[in-house]
Amino acid sequence: MAGDTLTLSLDTGGDVVIRLRPDLAPNHVERISELASEGFYDGVVFHRVIDGFMAQGGDPTGTGTSGSSKPNLKQEFNSEPHVRGACSMARTMDPNSANSQFFICLDDATFLDRQYTVWGVVESGMEFVDKLPKGEPPRNPGKILKATVS
Repeated sequence: MAGDTLTLSLDTGGDVVIRLRPDLAPNHVERISELASEGFYDGVVFHRVIDGFMAQGGDPTGTGTSGSSKPNLKQEFNSEPHVRGACSMARTMDPNSANSQFFICLDDATFLDRQYTVWGVVESGMEFVDKLPKGEPPRNPGKILKATVS
């Protein structure tokens, strides 16, 4: 059962608390919660961090080309805007290819609206997301030390 919040303990100095939104994307929230409770995200880096845009992570290889062994998810596009603090799923050109990778918007990116699945919103700790090293990939990428759902 999915909890209400996902907490990402980052190596940039603190916790990012994300309010999960099963009302918007029930299957994506279930997947994120399942992966977090299995320890999948522990030690995973943010492999793509673009200043003024977003921070992307969730690939166990740290390359941006991989995901979990679970099947890809069907899109759950919704009307929630991609604004600062929105948490959304990364995917390939195929809208039904989201798996484990996600991104946190560093700034408004409403051009992504209804094309990517928003599944949560940062309630606290955006300052730790802002501190993630920038780059595609960053030279020394920031890391999720532990992901917990509660």
